Amino acid sequence: MKKFIVLGVLFILPIVAYLFFASGVHNFAKLPVLEEQLPELSLDQKVKLQNKITVLGFLGSTIEREGGDLFNLNQKIFKPFAAFDDFQFVYLVPEEIDDAALEKVSYELGQLVDLSNWYFIKTSQERINTVFDNLNTPYSLEADGGSPYIFIIDKDRNLRGRDDDEDYGVLYGYDSTDIAELADKMKDDVKIILAEYRLALKKNNADRKK
Repeated sequence: MKKFIVLGVLFILPIVAYLFFASGVHNFAKLPVLEEQLPELSLDQKVKLQNKITVLGFLGSTIEREGGDLFNLNQKIFKPFAAFDDFQFVYLVPEEIDDAALEKVSYELGQLVDLSNWYFIKTSQERINTVFDNLNTPYSLEADGGSPYIFIIDKDRNLRGRDDDEDYGVLYGYDSTDIAELADKMKDDVKIILAEYRLALKKNNADRKK
C-alpha cells in the first residue's frame, strides 16, 4: 500500500505543481506592449483612447463583406466584456460608406447586446490611413480602405499583443475572419488586460486604506 502511495505522490505532485504555476503565470501575466503612446484619436469628442481599453478596427467600404466578421466579434469578444465601463469597441469607417447599410448593421448587432460602448466613427480615408500607419504593424489596409485585423489599445494608448506567439512570433492584431483566433487568442488576451487593470485598481485601493 505504501508503495502505491509513494508512486502516486511521485507522479501526481509534479502535475499538480505544474498546473498551479501555469495557472499563476496566466492569471498574473501582463500583455506585452508592442507600440507605445499612440496618438489620441482626434475624430470625435466623445470617443478617446486615453483611459479606455479599446478594441480598434477599420471597417472598409464593402460592409457587406465584413458584416459577418462584426457579428463574430460581437459574440466572441464584445458581448462577454460589454459590462466593463472602461472597455470599448471603436471602428473607423470611410466617409463614403452607405449610412443605411451601417445603420442596418448597428441595429442588428444591437439586438444581441447593448452597443453603448461600441462606436462607428466616419472620417476621411486619409485620416484612417494615418491612424492605421501609427500602429506601426506589418499589416496593410485592403483595397476598400479597411482591414480584417483588430487591435487592443490599453488605457495609456499603448498597442498590446503577443511577442512570443506560437504561430506568428509577434502578434500585433487579431484576424476578425478567424473565429478560432478570436475565441482562443484574443479572448484570453482581453481577459489578461482587464485582469491587469483590476489588480492595479485593487492595489491602489488597498494602498489608500493604509
